Amino acid sequence: MDKGSDKNKSFRPKKRIEKGQRGYGLKQIAKMTLGSGNLDLAVELPTGEDLNEWLAVNTIEFYNEINLIYGALLEFCTPETCPIMSAGPKYEYLWADGQNIKTPLKVSASEYIDFLMTWVESQLNNESLFPTQIGVPFSKNFLSTIKVIFKRLFRVYAHIYHTHFQHIMSLGMEYHLNTCFKHFIFFIDRFKLVDQKELAPLAELIQQFRERGRERMEREASGNC
Repeated sequence: MDKGSDKNKSFRPKKRIEKGQRGYGLKQIAKMTLGSGNLDLAVELPTGEDLNEWLAVNTIEFYNEINLIYGALLEFCTPETCPIMSAGPKYEYLWADGQNIKTPLKVSASEYIDFLMTWVESQLNNESLFPTQIGVPFSKNFLSTIKVIFKRLFRVYAHIYHTHFQHIMSLGMEYHLNTCFKHFIFFIDRFKLVDQKELAPLAELIQQFRERGRERMEREASGNC
């Protein structure tokens, strides 16, 4: 595929949960609650459902969302335009997956994100971590892997906001980006998936989202919404 030749193509193939596979029902619930526009409700674990199942389904959906958003930016994010993977002047990321690459590498943003998304995709395709068969238990290191996935996916958002927001605006995607990122933040807050220090590059924006969320909850509690 010629990366950048078609803005509608995702960066990597979409990860699908097919009908009959584990998590398909929860995926439908997630779509319905997200469609309501209430992100507080959208991140809540549905009554009676398994937490790991909910985390797995949403991890796949967040991966797909970031895939599509970054896919629209491929022509703007190149080794020439983004020679380092950064989120503003204070934050530079070096790539290491702890397995194939143990010594952190300084690479361009596009290379870093390619490494990152390839790594996430390999986790999602690992049946021992993300079992697709109903009844198969999740591994004991499932939650720790989920936390690393979300920490790394956040870095893609951080790079996009700091380096490519003007490009996002030129594509008319700012509302979509903000909605997806707000959903992402509400989800990681609800299940304590990412340390606050990791969120520092976008701390101001995140604080705004959190404050608006609290204001909405207060209005709903008082019956004034």
